[in-house]
Order: sequence, then C-alpha cells, then structure tokens
Amino acid sequence: MLSDEERARIDTLVGSEPALDELARRFGDGGFELALVGGPVRDALMGRPGQDWDLTTSARPEDIERLIAGWADAVWDVGREFGTIALRKGNAHVEITTYRSDEYDLSSRKPQVRFGDSLVGDLSRRDFTVNAMAVLLRTSDDGVEWEFVDPHGGLVDLAAQTLRTPVAAAISFGDDPLRMMRAARFVAQLEFEAHPEVTDAIEAMADRLDIISAERIRDELIKLISADHPVPGLRVLVATGLAYLVLPELPALKLESDEHHRHKDVYEHSLTVLEQAIALESLRGVADAPDAALRLAALLHDIGKPKTRRFQPGGTVTFHHHDVVGAKLTRKRLRELRFSNDEIDDIARLVELHLRFHGYGAGEWTDSAVRRYVRDAGDQLERLHILTRADCTTRNQRKAARLQRTYDELEERIAVLAEQEELDAMRPDLDGNQIMQILGIGPGREVGDAYGFLLELRLEQGPLGEQAAAEALKAWWSSRPRP
Repeated sequence: MLSDEERARIDTLVGSEPALDELARRFGDGGFELALVGGPVRDALMGRPGQDWDLTTSARPEDIERLIAGWADAVWDVGREFGTIALRKGNAHVEITTYRSDEYDLSSRKPQVRFGDSLVGDLSRRDFTVNAMAVLLRTSDDGVEWEFVDPHGGLVDLAAQTLRTPVAAAISFGDDPLRMMRAARFVAQLEFEAHPEVTDAIEAMADRLDIISAERIRDELIKLISADHPVPGLRVLVATGLAYLVLPELPALKLESDEHHRHKDVYEHSLTVLEQAIALESLRGVADAPDAALRLAALLHDIGKPKTRRFQPGGTVTFHHHDVVGAKLTRKRLRELRFSNDEIDDIARLVELHLRFHGYGAGEWTDSAVRRYVRDAGDQLERLHILTRADCTTRNQRKAARLQRTYDELEERIAVLAEQEELDAMRPDLDGNQIMQILGIGPGREVGDAYGFLLELRLEQGPLGEQAAAEALKAWWSSRPRP
C-alpha cells in the first residue's frame, strides 16, 4: 500500500512528462496496456530524480512502431529482437519494450526471447523486486490515471533497503547470470544490502558468469565503479567469488598478513585509495560525470604487489617494481574485458606512474625532473595528481601532512614552469624540416635521432631558442660516431 507521500511522488512522476499522456492514449485506443516500469518507478518512490523513461507494453514491436508513427520526433530500433523500440518526443527519450518472459540456454550467451502477454508475468522475470514495480497508465477525460502494480513486494524491500529477486534467486540467476553482477552494482548504486538468498545463490552459481560476454561484464563493472559509493559493491564481488572471474587481481590483494604487521592490508588500502580518489575527483572537477578511468586506476594501482612481494632479512617486506608489473597486469585484464585501446593506455599509464612522485625525494626536484614528470603523464596529468594524493592512507598525521605539502609544491612548480615554457605542448626548439636544413640531410632515421636529442635537451635545459638549439644540434651531429 502506497503512503500519501509515495502516491504524491508517483503523481509527480506521471505528470512530469507530457508525452506520457499521449502515449497512454494511443496505446489504450489501440487496445494495448502500457506501464512505466523498473528504474523510473523505483527512483520516484525513493525521491530521487530520474531522466530515463522505460515503459513496457502488451503491444508487439511492429504495433509499437505503428502507434508512434507520425507522432514521435524520432524513432529507432535499439533491439527489435528483444522487443525494444526507442523514440524521442521533445526532450523526452523513451524506450518501450514488449512484455517478455526470457530464458537462457545453459550454454548460450544470449537469452531465448519470448514475448509475454501480461504485466505481472513480465515483472516476474525482472532482476530484483525493487525493479519489478510498475505504474500501469490509463487515460480518462481527466487525463492520465495510473495503477501501482507490485506483485513481488518491491515496495517493502525498498523500505528495508534490501535486494531480493522476484522468483528464487537460483532461478533468476540461472535465467540471466549477468544479474549476479547487477546485484553488486545495485548494492553500490542504491546503497542497499543484498538478501542472504541472493549472495548465497551468487556464491553457488558464480561460474555461470562464463556464458556472459566480456563486453556486457565490462559495462556492468563500469556502472558499478561509477556509483557514488562503489566499495560495498566491490566487496560483494569479492565475498561471493564473482571477482575471481571478473577481476581476479582484486581478491589477490588480500595478502597474508605477517604477524608483526609490517606492511599494509593492500586490499583495504586499495579500496580506501578508491574512496579518496572519488572525493578528490568531485573537489577538483576532473570530469562532469564519474571518472571511471581514474577510479579503475585507483582500484588497480597496487595489483602488481602480490607478484613482487619479497620478505627481507629482519622481516621487512618489499614490492620493488610493482608499478611496472601492475601496469602490465592492468593491460592484460582490461584487454580481456574488451576496454578500448585508449582506455587501456590511460589506466595503465596511471598505474605505472603512481609511484613516480615518491622518487623525487622531499621536494627537491630539478626543473628537468618536473618536465619529465609532465611529459610522461601527458594528458593524464590531472588524474595522476588525484591518484597520487589519494594513495596516501597513512594514519601518521605528520607524515600525511608532509606528503600533501610536498605534492602541493610539485603542483605549484608545474604551474610555474607551464606558464614559462608551455609544458602542455613540450616540443624541441627545432622541427623536422629545420633539422634537415641545418644538417643537410633528407628524411630518414637520422632526423628522428636528431629530434630525440633535441627533445632530451629541451627536457634537461628548458627552451633554448632556435639559434642555441641549432648550435647544440651541430655539435651533437659532428660528435656522433660514424658507421
């Protein structure tokens, strides 16, 4: 039973988009049911603003197209085989899907799509009860009327902040194993707890995720990591065993603790770094939307530690070169998850560079070191600033304050040099044509060698000007060993 406040929220939802009135009328006149379903209903009841308009209907795809033809501003087929037709009317983007009752073959990556005939049947095949609530739309002389439909107790679970499945969890996850990933994602997005039946079923059925394509798993992981609070969802992945299939490097960070606790809990440290990176991301305005690349780099920055851990005499522990090893592991994992080459390059570069700041000592950088830091970071410099700051999780307040002051000084130094030297576009003082003219040579490898020499000179000494650079180039050329 809806409370007065919840009823008012549904009234607001239905009345907030004029297109719903005409859609309800068109489908009703055609003899079909039409209902708002899933996320829009859930978010409205939670008092959260939403922009998605997901509807379900008894009409088949061809009927949907016929009913909106000539009325919608644009129509496109986003998944006819799954019964989904999308449209735009004014500023509203709407997806309408035919009632379904899907099942997966045990060895197939794709569901066997079967269209259904009832709203209740459609809701029973939804992933979780809080997403299996609908608002059935009807029209009258007074406008749109609605009926709240909740056959699986989603409203109760919403109040309890609990994730349950409409049918037995084992059946639901057997029909669509990706729902196990969605459980972790919704724990992160909604800040709910997964019901024990849900987590028990995931733990028992985690291997079923093998039939799901890497692309779909990647998309769920990105949605999870992009939540306001992704850590609880990541904990679900690890606790249920899903992480061993999706991101095995994450549970591998749970290194055995030595009895004297001479090194940090790397798993907990990595989750803390992720949380701190998210906080800095919003403060510094690094992106308009959640920065998935930064967050993945924060989560993965220490994944090279398990392979590089060494116990030294006296009980000390080292992780030499874990940054380089971690970057290689990051590339391998992200390739398997079908991330784009650009995304892989950006994230792996951040992992590889996350320790570079500590190599410069206690704030005693040369101009050359600063230039190289900026050059190596490239367009990932701002993300690297955030990751490096987030990587400080020491409880020693004096040490933490010293590290932050030192990094403040580095950023100030970068800003000064950037103003003086155009660090964002660091190039030698001479281009390839000038090099060929000065040395009297044609295109070839020697031009690249000369360009590399001048770039190193630029990094070491800053801008020299064309005349000084030309003199240095001639001296370098004359001193080169001849074949």
